[in-house]
Amino acid sequence: MTIEVLRQPLGEGAVSIARASGTFTFPARFMLVCSTNPCPCGYRGDPLRECRCDATTVARYAAKLSGPLLDRLDLQIDVPRVPLDDLFRRTPAEPSSAVRARVEAARARQQERYAGTGVYANGQLPSALTAQHCRLDPEGAALVRTAAAAKRLSARGYDRILRVARTIADLAGADTIDASHVGEAIQYRSLERLSSKAA
Repeated sequence: MTIEVLRQPLGEGAVSIARASGTFTFPARFMLVCSTNPCPCGYRGDPLRECRCDATTVARYAAKLSGPLLDRLDLQIDVPRVPLDDLFRRTPAEPSSAVRARVEAARARQQERYAGTGVYANGQLPSALTAQHCRLDPEGAALVRTAAAAKRLSARGYDRILRVARTIADLAGADTIDASHVGEAIQYRSLERLSSKAA
């Protein structure tokens, strides 16, 4: 699949092109936002419509997103059908200005934390700095170990959970990562659960 060629820039933030005259490397740090149906018919797990796909079809469909590619996606969210009543309900939501202030505060914390390292955001952390700045308490470490065994996480997937947990803590204004931050970060890898169930 064409999307597989994104593995290198997603992982390294750069693209290398080899030619007879030499190898050329270009910066390619970007944010990838993508979506997919849960199965070919689109109704797997839907409470109102019956899925027409058998297990083999679902497994083949899920396999289109390889494990190495999923490893490089920090946030994988399952978005269920929105109930009709919710579409008409006028419940006040958090204003965008409040969300923006929280994000700006989190980014300021990161820039201060990584001053002088060449890193300005959690997503850029190499493994050595991830281990240094994403230390977990015993409960959080136990959660990651359980998730690593259940999801068969690679070292890359493990590091990405730690970096997302660090970001969740920053957004909450917390200096340390606790089990709630780790648990939320683990929940943001739902496509891995889909692939493992399909297999």
